[in-house]
Amino acid sequence: MRSMNEPARAIKHQALFDEFAEILAFVQTAYQQGRTAHEVECGLWQRMLRLGRSVYQAWLDLFGDGDAGERIVLEDGREVRRLGDLHRREIRNVFGLFELNRVVYGSREGQKIEAVPLDARLQLPQGKNSYLLQDWDQERVVDMPFETVSTTLARMLGFTQSVHTLERDQREMATAVEDFWAAQPAPPLQQEGEILVCTADGKGVPMRGGGKAPKGSEPSTTGGVRPGTKKMALVGAAYTVAPFMRTPDEVLEALFRDTADGEPPSRPRPCFKYVRAALQRDAMDATAPQVQTIFAWMAEQVAQRNPAGKNPVVLLMDGQDSLWKAGWDYLPEELADVTEILDLLHALASLWEAAHLFHPNGSKAARAFVKDQARRILHGEVAAVIHSLRWLGTHHQLKGKRRETLERICGYFHNNAQRMAYDVYLEHGFPIASGVIEGACRCVVKDRMERSGMRWVMSGARAMLDMRCIYLSNLWEEFTAFRIQRESRRLYSGYAANDPDFSMPLAA
Repeated sequence: MRSMNEPARAIKHQALFDEFAEILAFVQTAYQQGRTAHEVECGLWQRMLRLGRSVYQAWLDLFGDGDAGERIVLEDGREVRRLGDLHRREIRNVFGLFELNRVVYGSREGQKIEAVPLDARLQLPQGKNSYLLQDWDQERVVDMPFETVSTTLARMLGFTQSVHTLERDQREMATAVEDFWAAQPAPPLQQEGEILVCTADGKGVPMRGGGKAPKGSEPSTTGGVRPGTKKMALVGAAYTVAPFMRTPDEVLEALFRDTADGEPPSRPRPCFKYVRAALQRDAMDATAPQVQTIFAWMAEQVAQRNPAGKNPVVLLMDGQDSLWKAGWDYLPEELADVTEILDLLHALASLWEAAHLFHPNGSKAARAFVKDQARRILHGEVAAVIHSLRWLGTHHQLKGKRRETLERICGYFHNNAQRMAYDVYLEHGFPIASGVIEGACRCVVKDRMERSGMRWVMSGARAMLDMRCIYLSNLWEEFTAFRIQRESRRLYSGYAANDPDFSMPLAA
């Protein structure tokens, strides 16, 4: 590669020394003038950014234009020649915007560029933004609006990025998520809990009416979405936890304890809680693809984190039949001995609905009714609860919609009775409430994607769900390292054949 000549390099080095000397002089002058800590901090930050830009530019200059000779051989054995004109590209990193003029190789001008040795040697990303800048951008974007991130980083770094750029980079980064999950190793066995819990629930995402993503990224099934319409995403979580033994009466008292009565007992914390979300539709706008994505991933978690099948596996969800069916399909007996548990809080919600058929809302009688029926449920007496509800319906002569509501509640308990053996679950220390997935739905979707005025197109919503789940699973650094390695191998897989000094980054 042609690089900068020695006299030019010496001039550049002297300029860098002069900049560094100016920083030292600024500090000395600030001391003499009695500047405040804030003034010195701001002045230093701006000067360090300028120095970083100069040093980075000097580093780029060392590589020249990347000329690797008249001809080079590609990975597939084809020989390509050096084209006559230098080709310009821009790269933007945390120090600002840089311009590169590089030698490129191909068959002839106007045809496809087959190789750019300088890009390969520097392992530049496909787009304009550097990997570090993308990292800084996207780690904030998953938690804050795009416009806020653009404004905040502009104040810090001194240049502006468009919302479109941030959205585009997120969609591009999200393309690595599926491969990352497939390559993610199992957590250390000695740090895992004894019980593996899988859980899933749906959460609506507000969609943009008539909004379109970049060409080619939107399925035709989203074109008619009206403003204010939500599409249901599926959120899944997998984690392990130590057993937490309690009696039914202890749980009952915790549920109905007044806040002034003291803090509830501490419980084991989930270990390696991983979260995934999917917003996918087939040609008929049905949700089967996202169910397959989430439950197949949970099955992989079970196979990976409980390979011998010795530890108990709990599938903890609400009463949605389609989700239980997916559990049967993707978590079969040969994979693990799965205990299905109906979320206790959903059962209690049905008891409250039943209570208000017989007692006024907010009354002490309604609370006493729910507590009494909850005691029965916690002791495994689901059939007795159903019988009691139906007797009360007859006694109070419920008719019409009130009778239909009661029958629906009784049917709900009847259909899920085999998942409501809470006394047995408590003896084994199993979790019986789906607070983890409820919290995940809130954190993944509501806290970021349902803020005032927010509306999404499908491709943008999918990318946000993918990246936010990586972030909330505490896997951000692992993902960024994996993705850089993946991109380097995708973009520059054949470069090593022409440069023995070329090395790929290894994921940490």
